[in-house]
Amino acid sequence: MSLEVLEHEICTLAARLASQTCRWLLLVAEFDAREGWAAWGMSSCAEWLSWRCGIGINAARDHARVARVLRGLPLVQEAFAAGELSYSKVRALTRVASEQTEADLVELARHATGAQLEKLCGQYGRVLRASREQAMTLYQRQSLQLHWDGDGMLVVQGRLTPEDGAALMNALQEAEAKVPAEVFELGPAAARAQALVSLTTGGEAGVELVVHVDAQTLAAEEIGQQSELADGPALAPETVRRLGCDAAIVAISERDGKPLSVGRRTRAIPPALRRALRSRDGGCRFPGCTHHRHLHAHHVEHWARGGRTEIDNLLQLCSHHHRLVHEGGYTVTVRADGAPEFRRPEGQLIASVCKAPALPGGDPSPGTESIGPDSCRPRSAGDKLDYDIAVEWLMWREDHPL
Repeated sequence: MSLEVLEHEICTLAARLASQTCRWLLLVAEFDAREGWAAWGMSSCAEWLSWRCGIGINAARDHARVARVLRGLPLVQEAFAAGELSYSKVRALTRVASEQTEADLVELARHATGAQLEKLCGQYGRVLRASREQAMTLYQRQSLQLHWDGDGMLVVQGRLTPEDGAALMNALQEAEAKVPAEVFELGPAAARAQALVSLTTGGEAGVELVVHVDAQTLAAEEIGQQSELADGPALAPETVRRLGCDAAIVAISERDGKPLSVGRRTRAIPPALRRALRSRDGGCRFPGCTHHRHLHAHHVEHWARGGRTEIDNLLQLCSHHHRLVHEGGYTVTVRADGAPEFRRPEGQLIASVCKAPALPGGDPSPGTESIGPDSCRPRSAGDKLDYDIAVEWLMWREDHPL
């Protein structure tokens, strides 16, 4: 193969890869919008992509973010599907493009190299963030509200100044390495909440179970109104059992609702057993989960129902999957060989690999035959780009849409 043919093949395939990536991302966006990943016990579309499509978790989060934004950018879609824009260019555009500037940005993207466009979008994004409000106005708008919702959840709403927000975001990024949560910028809001909880609790999985409930009721299928947090709302039966899986336990003797004595604080799982569990499992045992720090020790057969606190009856689970096994209706059993089996609420086994359904035949993307080696080539030869003028024009276009 001559160099000319080799170059032709590389450029042609690059454009076709871009076109197919566009179609793939739009399918991912639809799958994400319909929360198809939740049916498999995943906490986000990115986690499902990492498990099902073999993509690294950071790359999966990036793809999921781009897919969500791409749905609202029809001009970017059109150029992407035609192989004119690479994924790198589209990724940069999805960070700054709006309805007012999309057309201009697409035209710039057609002419600029990948490096030039990333630099331009980075500068434009910084100008956008700095020009929205004056610093004092932002400072006066900061707020934080807390209240208990009707279903017992704590509702947190607030606004922070850019610098305080950046500090919180950095702290969240560090916390995400220690708790089972997705990156705040790309993952769902629930995962972001878990990272925030980690900041306030230090990432400890164990809690002191301060719940007003007797042992007989805890072992039963239903828990009455006696089940409630101290100075807090009532709890569901499985929530109490989940908290009790891996918690400090204090026995309190009562008569007619009044405490007579308080026993010593004991830990359900001894430190030596916890170390053995950590060594055996090495992370969350739920299929496809990659979390491996600050996990919960789950009793397969709950101790309140006679389950033993022994390694054969314990599994490590992250917060999300521990909740699914209790409140979410998922079940877990241990086979004779010691391997756990997880099933969805309807009984379907969650295997390491799921078989995809057969799709109709034919070319999934008709019309791609016209894509050639020049489809994704920049229309300029990498000529110098005046970033200041480009950013000023885009800012003007924000206020003067077509």
